Amino acid sequence: MQLTSTAFATGSAIPRRYTCDGEDLSPPLEWNDAPGETRSFVVLCDDPDAPGGTWHHWAAYDVPAHLTSLAQGAARHAERLGFKQALNDFERTDYGGPCPPHRHGPHHYHFRLLALSVAHLATGKDPSCRDIAREARKHALAEASLVGVYER
Repeated sequence: MQLTSTAFATGSAIPRRYTCDGEDLSPPLEWNDAPGETRSFVVLCDDPDAPGGTWHHWAAYDVPAHLTSLAQGAARHAERLGFKQALNDFERTDYGGPCPPHRHGPHHYHFRLLALSVAHLATGKDPSCRDIAREARKHALAEASLVGVYER
């Protein structure tokens, strides 16, 4: 399985419009070669370079198995597109773009796509990104990643 974006290549800079310094839009993501038995997807975005430990920016879950992409800004239309979002470390159920501390050096943002064997994750009320990642790993068939870099 492969995860790509038309906005940035793996290892390259994430454009400002997808960060807190820009429009804070979720970037366009595309994937292919998911296992045939995939019933849903999860998209995660984390920053392991955050000063206090990994910062969770986004968890989109119960993404329908027929989708092979999420357009730019899809997080703002999750309900219409048929997926849910978890509570991120900004305390919002939405995408929170890269927003590292000023002069902290480059941060690496890990976008991960997990193909799951279940259509819906068993979650409690208002799950966090960590909750979704933990539950998704129990049902993962395949995983792909894309790493972008941003610094302020």
